[in-house]
This record gives sequence, structure tokens and C-alpha cells, in this order.
Amino acid sequence: MKTMARLLLAALLLGALKFALAADPNKVLHWVLPRAETGFDPARVHDYYSGSIVENIFERLVTYDYLARPSRLVPETAEAMPQVADAGRTYTFRIKPGIHFAPDPIWKGKTRELVAEDYAYTLKRFVDPALRSPWKFLLEGKVLGLDALAERAAKSGGKFDYDAKLPGLEIIDRYTLRIRLTETDYNFAHILAMPTFGAVAREVIEAYAEDTNAHPVGTGPYLLKKWVRSSKLLLEANPHYRGFTWNFQPGLEAGDQALVAAMKGKRMPQIGSIEVSVIEEDQSRWLAFQNGELDLLNMEGPLAPIALPNNQLSAELQKRKVRLNRIVDPEIMYTYWNMQDPVVGGMSKEKIALRRAMAMAYNVAEEIRVIHNGQAVAAEYLVPPGVVGHDAAFQSNIRFDPAGARALLDRFGYRKGADGWRTQPDGKPLVVRYSSRPDSQGRQFDELWAKSLESVGIRIDIHKDKFPELLKAEKLCKLQMRTGAWIADYPDGDNFLQLLYGPNTGQSNNACARIPEFDELYRKSKTLPDSPERNRLYQRMMRSMEAHTPWRLGVSRYRNMLIQPHVQGYKKHPILHAEWLYMDLEQKNGR
Repeated sequence: MKTMARLLLAALLLGALKFALAADPNKVLHWVLPRAETGFDPARVHDYYSGSIVENIFERLVTYDYLARPSRLVPETAEAMPQVADAGRTYTFRIKPGIHFAPDPIWKGKTRELVAEDYAYTLKRFVDPALRSPWKFLLEGKVLGLDALAERAAKSGGKFDYDAKLPGLEIIDRYTLRIRLTETDYNFAHILAMPTFGAVAREVIEAYAEDTNAHPVGTGPYLLKKWVRSSKLLLEANPHYRGFTWNFQPGLEAGDQALVAAMKGKRMPQIGSIEVSVIEEDQSRWLAFQNGELDLLNMEGPLAPIALPNNQLSAELQKRKVRLNRIVDPEIMYTYWNMQDPVVGGMSKEKIALRRAMAMAYNVAEEIRVIHNGQAVAAEYLVPPGVVGHDAAFQSNIRFDPAGARALLDRFGYRKGADGWRTQPDGKPLVVRYSSRPDSQGRQFDELWAKSLESVGIRIDIHKDKFPELLKAEKLCKLQMRTGAWIADYPDGDNFLQLLYGPNTGQSNNACARIPEFDELYRKSKTLPDSPERNRLYQRMMRSMEAHTPWRLGVSRYRNMLIQPHVQGYKKHPILHAEWLYMDLEQKNGR
């Protein structure tokens, strides 16, 4: 029996090596992040840019079909889509045997197979009080026994019991995991498809302890080879990755047929290395692309007129055979006010009036024209286009109306002093602190918000800090006002409505809002599938948000991906962050 086991293991390793050899070390993809990464522990990091790296190192039970539109879930490490029972309360996953974690010193030269217990451990980590995961809200109140386990650790101040057997996380056998939920959740499979739920190994987490952000070890197509913080990353193809044959079906969108013709039948991944540069300034990214130092570039608003006159590729780029892939991102940009702040927060009428007046003073159309150069559409609804639950006919009650804003401030006691600036109702000075990044776009937002607030007599103080530091501060409810963005983690409106759910404060609720009416409506919506009834609840939540004004909705941006001519197989997916696994390079390049 031992001999047979060794032969089987050898066969599995040989198969994995056979696939891994498809990745050519001479094929180097040059990618860019416009903001600094924060780390690579899936349970710890919370930003889109780190998520794009995490997505390619760790694997989830399920992921998305690369070409299917609208987005469609497919198995990743699971053999098939889960068996769902009990009206959406029980999910059973069978994991493919023979999947192995990437090489790491922790294994001491051996290989380590992915098993069902790894996913149970991964899920438990999110509620460990010591970890303080910003994604905890995704599992709170959902998995039977998980909250009670977290509460015991929190109350005792002791160590979280990862060995505890839970009714909600049942290991049926080595490769089978059954997840039981406290109530029906029609989005649970979508939640598990998020990069943050990529499987981690307990041995790795315990070995690297507080340094897990710098030591990601997953089963995905790439592994982290080098990391210069906030500057450069190097990823290489994982030699233990099993690979697959590119065989996606084309959709109805232009270019799908040609893409399939170029890629079908290839063993993946093809690209041996990914060099990622952090370049925060728009002009520097554009120059790097022009010089051939980047293979793809999102041509964001500030530079769009250079490359995309009239939203078409410039003659120069066409001559160089650069291609364009353009979509409206499933996202919303918004400006929030900290609802716990003594100046702009609170639920009293005068505080609501202050926030409403600031929202009315802001001109979204000017943001689209000046900051995004037309590369965005106004966001009228909490759920953006392309996401289930979007209401294209909805019209927001909050419009650009500086005269109305001034009248509202006058009515609720925010009067102008001798110096022309407004005071608080108690006579104290009124100064609103706006936080932003120290880059060109951050400065543009500074100017537009300063212009808006000053037009109604409100003095503004600009606070600058680096992106990772702003994220940390807002999770602690320490920022007073900031503009942020949320791109869909899964293609359902729930992913956006939860941004204002009170219990998510300190995680995804950056406004630190606790609005009882909104929270009650959200809890009701969680029990419903996509339906007219749920859509009506979404509309009521939108009106509740407007009534209390913790946010000023902004825009959804166009993603204009410029693609160098030698890049094959690329098409921006609305949910996946970085599509390296599905791409190839026509020529070998070792720039």
C-alpha cells in the first residue's frame, strides 16, 4: 500500500510539473499598481490593489468564468459547484485531490496537499478576535457555531480554539467540507469566490505569526518571489500549480471570437513572471507605458484625453497597434462623513442639515468633467450598473444646489461670522477636515471640495497622508471626511448596501454609520433572493441614506485598459482583479 501511495504521489507531482512547465520564464508581464499595496494575508488586507496580488497566489473554492457575461461562478479548487440544501442554508464542497501549496521553507522540502480542513481553518480565522480582520462582517452571524467560538475567545481573553468542532464547518472526509448557515444566504457562494477566502495553511500562518502579510503561501498560479514595499513586486509561476487548458467559450461581445482563437488549447499559465511596479503619479504611468515598460495600463481620467480623444484610441496608439478594452467598472465612488465625529456626525437635525448642505454644494458633473475628463458616469444609486439590484430609473434626491445648501445652513443655525465663514450653532468655529492622498488626483479632489464648501461659507482643512495610512485611520473612525471607492467583490447589490450597515463599522462601513432604519431594512434584504421585493427594500435603503446623508454619491468610472500589441488573451473581467492566469505574451520579453 505504501508503494502504491508513493507511486500515486509521484504521478500527481509529475502531472503538476507537466502543467507548470507551460509557464515560460522568459515571458515577463509588466503590471502596475496606482496605489501602494498593504500586504498579502487574505484575512488582513482590505484594499483592491493588494487583492489583485492575493487573487493570484491563493485559490478559492469557486471563481468566475473568464469570458461569461454576466459573471458566472465556476469551480476553482472544488470539483464542482456546491451541493446546496435546506433552502440555501447548507453548502457541501468536494475539493479536487492532488492540489498542493507552493514551495516554502516551512515545508522543509516536502509537499503539502490542500484538504478540506484548510478551508475550515481559513474561515475560522476571520472571526478570531486577535486577528481583527476587516472582512469579519462577511461571516458574522452566518456560520453555525462560529460566532459563539469567537465570543468565547473574546470574553476569556484566551487563545482562539482553531481545533473546536463546529456544526457549521463539518469535515466529512479529507476532501469534503459541509458549511451550515444560520439562515438562507443566496449570495454565500459569491462571497466564497472573493480573493479574501483563498485557502491558507495553518502551519504557514502559525510559523510566520504577525508577519503573514509578507509570507503568502497558497495553491494559486503564482508565488511572491520579491517584495520592495510600496515600490516593486516580483511574482513567479508556482511550480506546484496544477494548471489547466484554456477552453473558455466566447460571449456575444466584440473581440471574443478573436481572443478565443488566439488562446484556445494553450496550457496555462503561460507567463513565467509578473513584475509589478507601484507608480502613483498618472504622468509617470503613462510615460512607462509609452516606453514599453508596462504591458497594460488603465488610462484613468486625468490622462484620458491624450490617449483617447473622443473616447477612441489616438492615431499614434492605433499606429503602434495598441488595443483598448473599455468597460464601466461595477463600482461607486463616494465621499463620506464620519457619523461618530462631534462636528459632522450624529443624528440630530442640525448635523443632518450640515451633511446635506455639504452634499448639495458638491457638483458631480464638474468632478466628471475636471477630474475624470468625462471617463465616468454619475452614480444615482447605491448599486452601480452591471450589478444585480441596480435601478437604472432611480433619481437621487440630492442634487447640486448651492443656493439651497446656503439656505439650509442658515435655517439650522450655521450662521456666517464677521470673517465670512460659518460657525456651528453653538457659536464655535466650523472647520471641516478633508483627508486625501498626496497624488495628482488627490489634489484635484482637494480643490473641488474646497471650492464647493467655501461657496457655501464652510472653511475646509486639507489633511494629506499615504493611501495605506488613510485606510488604517478610517477603519478606526478617525477621519472626518474622505472620498473613497468600492468595486464589486461579487456581482450583487448586497455587496454595496453592506457598506452602510451599522455592525460593519470598523470594517467596510467607513462612515461609521449606525442608522437604525437602514440597518433594519438591510437585515430584511439579506433573507431575500434577487426579486422585486428585495429591490423595493433597496430603494427604501437608498432613501434612508439620503435622509441621513452619511455619503455624497459620486461616480462610476470607465476602465480604459490600454494593451500592448504583444499581449494576448486579455479582457477585463468585471469582478476578477488581475487576469494574469488567462493571458499570454506573443513574444518572449525580458525587458
